[in-house]
Amino acid sequence: MKSFLAATFVFLLFGSVSVLPPYGAGYSPVFMERDELERSVFYIPGERTPANPGKIYCRSPYIFVNERYKGIHVINNSDPANPVHEGFIVAPGCIDMAMKGDVLYLDNAVDLVAFDFATKQVTERIRNVMPEPVAPNKMYWHGDRGEKALILVGWESTNKSYLK
Repeated sequence: MKSFLAATFVFLLFGSVSVLPPYGAGYSPVFMERDELERSVFYIPGERTPANPGKIYCRSPYIFVNERYKGIHVINNSDPANPVHEGFIVAPGCIDMAMKGDVLYLDNAVDLVAFDFATKQVTERIRNVMPEPVAPNKMYWHGDRGEKALILVGWESTNKSYLK
């Protein structure tokens, strides 16, 4: 009986020690200054391979594929047998989009941006109407942002082995 109690005590003492990183580990926030954020949405022609695809939005003949926290891939699907990667809309903090007419509405971190797809230009920006991007492990950032008004635009993996 004493050996059973001793074994139970040892198990409880050492068995409860976690080898995982602390709660919230695995990602670190990426910040951007306000003026930099407002200049950050633009169009780059050409193909770019999706690395972390998110939502997909179809608007004939185009398919828009979100690259989480980075922007939107623009794919011309006029010929479904041969889709063409036409370009990429850089938009830090972007995780969602919608389209009406030629205007693509997307989130640029905490801002809502109207991007005219015909002219490839931002036509309107509404500041601070979107929530901050949440980390892939569903964590929020509550830390210090320093003296500057930094805006959280995304998350970077900091512990590859923890994410497997």
